[in-house]
Amino acid sequence: MKLHKQTILITGGSSGIGLELAKQLVAKQNNVIICGRSSERLSQAKAEIGNVHTFTCDVSQARDRIELMAWISAYHPACNMLVNNAAIVHRTNFCDDPEMLEKAEREINTNLFAPIALTKMFLAFRDNKPSTAIVNITTGLVYAPRAVYPIYNATKAGLHAFTQVLRHQNAELPLKIIEVMMPVVNTPWHQGHAPKIAITPAKAVREMITGIEKGKQEIKVGAVKLLYILARIAPSFAFKKINQIS
Repeated sequence: MKLHKQTILITGGSSGIGLELAKQLVAKQNNVIICGRSSERLSQAKAEIGNVHTFTCDVSQARDRIELMAWISAYHPACNMLVNNAAIVHRTNFCDDPEMLEKAEREINTNLFAPIALTKMFLAFRDNKPSTAIVNITTGLVYAPRAVYPIYNATKAGLHAFTQVLRHQNAELPLKIIEVMMPVVNTPWHQGHAPKIAITPAKAVREMITGIEKGKQEIKVGAVKLLYILARIAPSFAFKKINQIS
């Protein structure tokens, strides 16, 4: 799929990987729409990128999702690609955190249920039109989870499984279902404490775009390729190594 003159919606597009993806896609002459919870951050992103459309919404909320898709239908009916990128994380201890269930609900709603719901709405909007694509952003942690993220790992593993099933169920349709598994990327997500092995958002997004344009259905960015092999050969060792990262 050539990423040129497409109309693309990116959730969580005001910072990190989503922002960098918007920049690179605009540079390739695509019509890009980004959404996010903060109107201030979206305004900053628009000032930085220039030719990008913005919509303020919290994808974890059903009403916001409905409003987003209604707006897309009304103002960007040519939209043919959805990038489910928005995600949140809580670095915590499951047993010790008194707010664990509230945090878990927020993560599950944002990281897993929102992409599922938006995918359903987007596919109904597209109605099996050609050149339709869903891109789900997951992580190498679907193979070896980080112990400091008790819920985040599970949400991304769930999205990984959902993406595989969705692809299988729609194999006969002109529909592209793509998963991009990200390594550690140096974004604001790490709050200034990214591990030493983190790669830049620009590098991660370039590899992602190259994979999509080559027609790959599963794109393992950077060190995720090695982690995948290691997790298959020696899963306990892979788990140990991923939890030694600092």
